[in-house]
Amino acid sequence: MKAVAVVLVLLSAAQVDAGHGIVVMTDILYNSFFLTGSSWSKLGSVPLKHVSVGPAGIWGVNKDDKVHKFSVRFSFSLELKQLDAGGQGHVVGVTDTDKIYCLNADRAFSIQKEGILTWDQLQGRLRYFSCGPNGCWGVNSIQHIYFTKVLPNTCEISGFIRINGLGVKIEVGTDGRVFILNQSGQLYERAGISDKVPQGTEWKEIAFQEPLKHASYDLGHLWLVTKCGVILECTD
Repeated sequence: MKAVAVVLVLLSAAQVDAGHGIVVMTDILYNSFFLTGSSWSKLGSVPLKHVSVGPAGIWGVNKDDKVHKFSVRFSFSLELKQLDAGGQGHVVGVTDTDKIYCLNADRAFSIQKEGILTWDQLQGRLRYFSCGPNGCWGVNSIQHIYFTKVLPNTCEISGFIRINGLGVKIEVGTDGRVFILNQSGQLYERAGISDKVPQGTEWKEIAFQEPLKHASYDLGHLWLVTKCGVILECTD
């Protein structure tokens, strides 16, 4: 990978996510945007601290941990600090107490108006969780890395496998590529992922001069947010 363009020099960028050819981001003022060409357009009027895009659509979490779906607002008892819409139609997320929840694909797609969402709680505790076509990856409060499989239509889980290394944020692309950031802002990609070995075999560092605070991958483009708030677009 090589950085080929600074898409937006925005010193307040907080988080970026990419999926299904769409790129979305949030800034430190809880504004959310989507990329159109080489410029950013406002994504609705609801202040969001985290946003995710994928097969299940565009989802976000506001500063009070309430969950939103693009163009539709949902209010319910469950509050999430992070969610991911990059699975096979299902949505996963974690709470402030690191409990893990899953909204199955049927429920995620059948939502038409404001209402109550029924989530399934998964076993274990994670502070960040992301899913793709080959499985789901997460990190816990002591930076341990885990892999599992979640059935999209039932949210049934296969059990967690501990993976070597340490990380604080992990993202899975819609094509199955996996990227992780450690506490120092170093970026790694998981190598050796296949149908037979969905958890891969090793981590390979992708070196950058600037420490990073967020990463997302889609359609051959790696989107990064540096710790000083600059968004980078990188290509193979």
